[in-house]
Amino acid sequence: MALKLKKWDVTEHMDNEEFISEYLKAAFESGNIPEITRALADVARARNMTDIAAKMGISRQGLYKTLSENGNPEFSTIQKLIAALGLQMSIITPAKPMSKRA
Repeated sequence: MALKLKKWDVTEHMDNEEFISEYLKAAFESGNIPEITRALADVARARNMTDIAAKMGISRQGLYKTLSENGNPEFSTIQKLIAALGLQMSIITPAKPMSKRA
């Protein structure tokens, strides 16, 4: 009997706000734009891409294209997406590393 494997999909595990928040936080902290875009796309898929696109006032296909590997979303689009996801951004001062005492 052959073993059937299913491709792991992070969106199947986005069942609470804390997970989603930490997932996006890690992506933004990476500073890697493709990683941030991919994370935002994952959250949008988990929350229903069609509904999110409608809240943003764009087509579902347009949102998929914007968040695709070749997409390059403008900051205003990211702001609209974050609002449509029911989230907000905030800026914080990074934690300072503890100084070593001699």
